[in-house]
Amino acid sequence: MKYKAFFLMHLKKLSVLNFKNYPETELQFSNRINCLTGNNGEGKTNILDAIHYLSFCKSFFNPIDSQNILHESPFFLIQGVFEGPDQEDDIYCGLKRNQKKQFKRNKKEYSRLADHIGLYPLVMISPADSELITEGSESRRKFIDSVIAQFDRDYLENLISYNKVLSQRNALLKQFSDSRQFDRTSLEIWDMQLIEYGKRVHLKRQDFINSFITIFQKYYELISGGREEVGMGYTSHLNDTSFADALEKALNRDRAMEYTTVGIHKDDLEFTINGYPLKKYASQGQQKSFLIALKLAQFDFIKNIKKVTPILLLDDIYDKLDDRRVKQLMELVSSDNFGQLFITDTHPTRLANLFLTTNADFKVFQITNGNALEVKTTEIEIKKIA
Repeated sequence: MKYKAFFLMHLKKLSVLNFKNYPETELQFSNRINCLTGNNGEGKTNILDAIHYLSFCKSFFNPIDSQNILHESPFFLIQGVFEGPDQEDDIYCGLKRNQKKQFKRNKKEYSRLADHIGLYPLVMISPADSELITEGSESRRKFIDSVIAQFDRDYLENLISYNKVLSQRNALLKQFSDSRQFDRTSLEIWDMQLIEYGKRVHLKRQDFINSFITIFQKYYELISGGREEVGMGYTSHLNDTSFADALEKALNRDRAMEYTTVGIHKDDLEFTINGYPLKKYASQGQQKSFLIALKLAQFDFIKNIKKVTPILLLDDIYDKLDDRRVKQLMELVSSDNFGQLFITDTHPTRLANLFLTTNADFKVFQITNGNALEVKTTEIEIKKIA
């Protein structure tokens, strides 16, 4: 395996026990391309989610860990081995019902899960990404945070602190309402902390968006063939006024609503196509291209900042994309700019036939009802000829 300007870390092995629809399975992966094939509902995406757990300490799809335990089983386990040029790391994630989640690296348990974030960069592209367009601002803030947190530990610390202070401030506002009393001095204690952490987060988000937009537009042009012009704007209460002034102006409203109505927890992204709102004026294919470009730009951004090539997970890439755009995407991600890939598809040989023409190193796994079986390349070639 050759290591060029960027550090390459790949997932060598994955083992799961009682995770979602998998009683038990173990997979040995290619360090380049891994195709997971099978019908809908068989468990392809669950393998991707297990990999996501190993990077982010949580599910991509379900924030309630206990709901990822198989049926009535008492626990789930996810274990993975990450291999790099001169290191091999064993990662362990375990959860027993009604107990705290355990997360270990090389048998040493983390006291804080935040210390793990960013060690194994990963980007997930999924049909669930449509929430970035269709849902509220929280989804788009999570996208910003998931990118920056993978390369900026201070950002993650400030964000965690901000959210803790925000929770305390909201509790105090609720207490004022219940008791029908108001103590300005008590509120100002939380205001000062909220302003301190919020300003730091806002500046990092501004810098990120300013750098990110051009990368995103480049990838959209590659996928779409330059047919449309796309844009992205960052909206925040802090763009045009100080946080202190915003809190002061919103004080009466905050007291009436019993929670904090202004701050970086209300930030948002505005997506456009040809100058118009993406949600209203883009076709499903254009929206899908937009989302894939967004995630590929995330990949590129993290790679260049950390000098580490992230793992890329592509779930159901044929969803709402025509064959031409899928072919362009596959040619793009199988190039030397990308590292280890995991791709799901319902067709048993479609992806394999694409990669057979590129001479790329790949493996195919047939997923059936929570069971994974590696399919030999020679069998795929026979099917292709037949």
